[in-house]
Amino acid sequence: MEKGILYIVPTPVGNLDDMTFRAVRVLREADLILAEDTRTSSVLLQHYDIHGKLLSHHKFNEHQTVGMIREKILGGLNVALISDAGTPGISDPGFLLARTCAKEGITVQTLPGATACIPAIVSSGLPCDRFCFEGFLPQKKGRQTLLAGLAAETRTMVFYESPRRLVKTLQQMAEAFGPERECSVAREISKLHEEHVRGSLAEVLAHFTDVEPKGEIVLVVAGAPQDARREHRNKYKNMEERDRGEGTGPEDEEE
Repeated sequence: MEKGILYIVPTPVGNLDDMTFRAVRVLREADLILAEDTRTSSVLLQHYDIHGKLLSHHKFNEHQTVGMIREKILGGLNVALISDAGTPGISDPGFLLARTCAKEGITVQTLPGATACIPAIVSSGLPCDRFCFEGFLPQKKGRQTLLAGLAAETRTMVFYESPRRLVKTLQQMAEAFGPERECSVAREISKLHEEHVRGSLAEVLAHFTDVEPKGEIVLVVAGAPQDARREHRNKYKNMEERDRGEGTGPEDEEE
């Protein structure tokens, strides 16, 4: 029996008109549609008159359902995966299923389409020829360590953040990167009240301290200048040498 195909299908991050013709066709023809939240996805599917079989697939059940879905695709079913908004697998469920199918030799086709990351960085006015995507920062453990490690990153950095944590994140970034580091906050991309607030971390922090942030947020932060990177590397030179196994004494040897 011929294997089916796993389609990774992006959905609009705001404006429903951002859905592609191909995405609509794939969802209409799929034997099974996997949705992060069936209630949210039902609105989109009804808008495009799509009535395929819908099954819940999210971060809380994906380890339990991935085996069953794999078997359905191996049995010949074509399955489409969607998330609440944007491209599945990018800070959304999708990686586990895509990896499982790839290991089984199942064709995985990811359709081009909506994502919040690219419009935010292109609109920011910051360099976008090279950038790193960091997604959501850890909420507690490891957060400060990660920011300290990113202080020397010279590429433009892209983060996702919730409105209730944005001010705290801007404060911590100003401490880790310096208050003059340039940044841009993109809010409600492709929606009616889309907004881009640009300036230094200190300026953007002051803005959102006075104006409560709302909606979906992408935070774009300029990379460190080359001289700041050299200063950072010198500061942590001993630590780096130890990580490479250089200059270790008997007390550093593994037991």
